[in-house]
Amino acid sequence: MNTNLIALGAKIVECTFERHAQAILDILNDAILTSTALYDYKARSMENMVSWFQAKAAGKFPVIGIEGADGALMGFASYGTFRAYPAYKYSVEHSIYVEKGCRGLGLGETLLRLLIERAEANQVHLIIGAIDAANEGSIALHRKLGFVHSGTITQAGFKFGRWLDVAFYQLTLPTPEQPVDG
Repeated sequence: MNTNLIALGAKIVECTFERHAQAILDILNDAILTSTALYDYKARSMENMVSWFQAKAAGKFPVIGIEGADGALMGFASYGTFRAYPAYKYSVEHSIYVEKGCRGLGLGETLLRLLIERAEANQVHLIIGAIDAANEGSIALHRKLGFVHSGTITQAGFKFGRWLDVAFYQLTLPTPEQPVDG
């Protein structure tokens, strides 16, 4: 964990519905309403969080958080199914979101490093990030940690009165050692 987080008394946690659903919902809804980090238009509801956590549990996907000394969720990260076809079973798409008042502290990097470690432990081969092409900070972070640009789909989304391009970045892991068909 970076020294900023240690100084803040922050700790890494496994997020649960009971403890973190409202905080995750708040962070996601801020991103939806104020940024192009998510290409949604409308705020999500607690019902969305129920199905989101169920999908994470069903897929055995991690939901990692960082809590401040006061127990408040500062940011979270997860990954999930990239595409719902069997041959994609070793590929995941990840998400990282940081509470607006906690940005610039290195939480995103810490969370992404933790996701990479978890992906290797879970025998993932490819981690994919779909990033708004104008999000220079996120792109720089991904490049710093070894992700490479694998393509951009131009005008993939329309939000805030303009067309948005989505850039795909990927990190190829050495796992699994013995991939299998089926």
